[in-house]
Amino acid sequence: MHVLITGAAGFLGRALAQRLVPGSLLGGRTVTRLTLLDLALDGPAPEGVRYVEGDMGDADWLRGALEKEPPIDALFQLASIPGGTAEQDYPLSRRVNLDATQTLLEQGRQQVAAGHAAPVFVFASSIAVFGHLPALVDDDAPTRPQMTYGTQKRIGELWVEDFSRRCWVDGRAVRIPGVLARPPARTGQLSAFLSDLIRELAAGRAFTCPTTPGATTWASSLPCVVRQLLHAAMFDVATSGGHRVLTLPTLRFAMDDLVRAVGRVHDTPAADLVRWAPDERIEALFGRFPPLVTPRAEAAGFRADADLEALVRQALAPG
Repeated sequence: MHVLITGAAGFLGRALAQRLVPGSLLGGRTVTRLTLLDLALDGPAPEGVRYVEGDMGDADWLRGALEKEPPIDALFQLASIPGGTAEQDYPLSRRVNLDATQTLLEQGRQQVAAGHAAPVFVFASSIAVFGHLPALVDDDAPTRPQMTYGTQKRIGELWVEDFSRRCWVDGRAVRIPGVLARPPARTGQLSAFLSDLIRELAAGRAFTCPTTPGATTWASSLPCVVRQLLHAAMFDVATSGGHRVLTLPTLRFAMDDLVRAVGRVHDTPAADLVRWAPDERIEALFGRFPPLVTPRAEAAGFRADADLEALVRQALAPG
């Protein structure tokens, strides 16, 4: 089985690649070749792993790189330009979030035209597709993205559905919530404070939170989301009622509950270390998340973290 991961040097991509080393199983099949694609990849490629380094925003380069690959059995499209950066640099976000996704989908069409099987295509979408949230988010909640990133992810979802209808890919688009805890880095993601909160309070350091204590959000641990991505490549679409675009189950919690969970798990006086300094923009974007129900994804076997303490425990787990 040949698996390709884009954005393989990123937070999610690295963790997913560790689970798909040659010899591992995906949907009962053995991974024999793993292709990792990103701007740059660290160290020598392990046996059975091929590094493909280049700019996905360069359509000619990406098409040329894909032409050199053998037929792809499963493709994880994780590469993206996230929220804040997408707002500031629209041309870049269009090239990576839209043009590259279309090129990857077209690879599936060409593969089928050459007589090969359609690849499983797992598209990492985002809860940013919702935009303004209703009082309850369920499987039929309307999508009204309010940022370029969310709009581009919604377009990607529609493409995945259309290419799947034509049997050019076996597509699955999963809407990913906040993923914790990201390493400290300037990624342009306005939600980075959630990861910073866990990391700083777990280490016993003071932290200023840009929301009110009662602000509510959705998030999952990195190991949980990796499991969900793997499951996305394997589940029988019939179990979700034929739906290929799914909102992933996740936890909803208040910020002060997160602070106290960090204190319990890491045995620090977290509640005394946090200072609340609400920023209205941050609160509006990440602190007013309503209840969420995801029966389609749950019927298909997707699961959230067991509870908030499990999320915190896994968020800083090594590897």
